[in-house]
Amino acid sequence: MSSKKPLRILLTGGSGDLGSLLSLSLLQQGDVPVVIDMATPKVAGVGFFQGSILDRDLLKMAMKDIDCVIHIAAWHGIHEGGKTPAEFHDLNVTGTFNVFEAAAAEGVKKFIFISSTSVDDQYGIYGHTKILGEEMARAYAHRHDMDVITLRPRAFIPSWNRTVYANFIEWAKWFAKGAVHISDVEQSALCALDFLRTGKKTPEKAQCFTVDGAYDFTAEDLKNWDKDTLMKYYPEFYDLFIKYGFDPARKPKVLDITDTKKILGYAPKYSLRNMLEELKTFGADGPPSPFEGKKKASPSQPKI
Repeated sequence: MSSKKPLRILLTGGSGDLGSLLSLSLLQQGDVPVVIDMATPKVAGVGFFQGSILDRDLLKMAMKDIDCVIHIAAWHGIHEGGKTPAEFHDLNVTGTFNVFEAAAAEGVKKFIFISSTSVDDQYGIYGHTKILGEEMARAYAHRHDMDVITLRPRAFIPSWNRTVYANFIEWAKWFAKGAVHISDVEQSALCALDFLRTGKKTPEKAQCFTVDGAYDFTAEDLKNWDKDTLMKYYPEFYDLFIKYGFDPARKPKVLDITDTKKILGYAPKYSLRNMLEELKTFGADGPPSPFEGKKKASPSQPKI
């Protein structure tokens, strides 16, 4: 248990992949995670409000005695084939407004908003909703003097999510293009929480921080990338590259996370080497989900 003062933290969409990892870590460090989600949490021991962030009355109940909100709930780019623009706007925009408004009404002053690097796709269905969410974050930070941190991770769906990736190899080929592991996104949220816990202020209101992964390559390597660069760093994995059909000539896209490291103390740990080691160890099945064998929260758990 941590010596830090425990915080009561509301996780919207807290039954999803990121919210579940955060719930485990928050419990381990002595904080009190409270989940609002349609789905039952994967983690036992959390407070649980079953429902949607579109339910303002439920949000009002869930926000009682909360010290900090981590707002995760959203439809993502992978949902664009199955969700309408109206559904994206309802959850990602109206839902985000509801969460900020409920926090403001309850006097919550600490808020972490999980945005996305998809804001670069400013006219896309998903990207546009995140732009509007970031604008709301700035408005509430100014209007209600909230301490808001906006995190902009690139895509981070984990390898064990079989609704998205058929197997670990499929995930690994996506990751090799340049990506961030969900464990590092979790770390960035915990860094932001620790920053807010201490009462520090970001240089800008509702400042946005890009979240990318760890890379073993130098800037010079990236500048002069060719098909031999990967072999320079990972010669022991040559057979894996051949076996699974990786394209060594594909240059990974690396994002600038200077401010995220400097201000929030973020230090990503999972790199292409980690992925290759897991591929070698576990093969197509990949590493097990961190929730395998864990006791789930009960659907009848009292709403607290």
